[in-house]
Amino acid sequence: MKKKRTESNVAAGETRFVALKRPSDSPDGHTRRPRYPGKNPRGFHEKYKELNPERSPGDIEKILASGKTPAGTHRPIMVAEVLECLQPAAGEIAVDCTLGGGGHARAILERIQPGGRLIGLDVDPLELPRTEASLRAAGFGLETFVTHHMNFAGLPQVLGIEGLTAVDMIVADLGVSSMQLDNPVRGFSYKQFGPLDMRMNPSRGEPASKLLARVSEEKLAELLTENADEPHADLIARLLKQKPVETTHEVDRLVRNGLAEKFPNLPKPDMKMSVRRTLQALRIAVNDEFSALDALLRSLPQCLNPGGRVAILTFHSGEDRRVKKAFQAGYRAGVYSEVAGEVIRATMEETRANRRASSAKLRWAVRGQD
Repeated sequence: MKKKRTESNVAAGETRFVALKRPSDSPDGHTRRPRYPGKNPRGFHEKYKELNPERSPGDIEKILASGKTPAGTHRPIMVAEVLECLQPAAGEIAVDCTLGGGGHARAILERIQPGGRLIGLDVDPLELPRTEASLRAAGFGLETFVTHHMNFAGLPQVLGIEGLTAVDMIVADLGVSSMQLDNPVRGFSYKQFGPLDMRMNPSRGEPASKLLARVSEEKLAELLTENADEPHADLIARLLKQKPVETTHEVDRLVRNGLAEKFPNLPKPDMKMSVRRTLQALRIAVNDEFSALDALLRSLPQCLNPGGRVAILTFHSGEDRRVKKAFQAGYRAGVYSEVAGEVIRATMEETRANRRASSAKLRWAVRGQD
């Protein structure tokens, strides 16, 4: 009998399903994979076999070959392009404002040796220790790599702690990581049943469900427009304020059903995009992402040495507009000697191999020599 799943189970990260017991061996010596009740396994750690690669050899290779990202992992985007913008050299000091899975940090660390240092920031207390452990295992000790559990809005404070006033290069990969998206307990995606949480730091602030209950319908419509350019903001705000919304699937159902009733001929892909934009807008609001980005952009010039370089990856228009305008304003003021003339996009080959790269935009700037 399948164990009943409850929202409290999910919120506590304790979703469990009873596996059907099978003999550990068979006459031919073959060990069967465990099977689960129902048509498909439903738990995060059951559905995604790549989380246990030793039990399912070859699964990760198959997933990568299909252009998908293995669950619970993060594939760094446009690494070669970021390195081209930053031009890391031996002995330089770098900051990764969004350490995430450590892909960009590792590539930079390899190029600033010998004598270089990298400071990694991340607001997520769950993923930061894992990434630090991974980079330590790769041979980067305390003399070359340190981490701070900090939002990048606190970059000047971190530099002060490290006894620095400025560094040679800064990278920021904005948005949400694959590890956060794939874990239903974090509540970032409608693809999995989970609590409507969306906090980068689960120990601080209020979950998205509390935000929805607190704000007015008018304010919610404003958030949907400002944070995600949602064309049906007024309708979706009205739908989400009809009753308490506690899970990601409730958001998905309310938005899709409401749009289908109001616009019977609206294509399903458009409905899907509205769900995505709705969750994006809530995530940005819950984590106060635009305020943090604005603070980072203001502090960047003072945190870069003369000739220092910065590269920022964005994933939606609200982020990209802020970065573009800040770099252009800095160039006009003489703070930056060079800025990206055009946005850099992932190559067709990378987009085919990693679909999450398709929306990425990369911009860069170089601090003036004063």
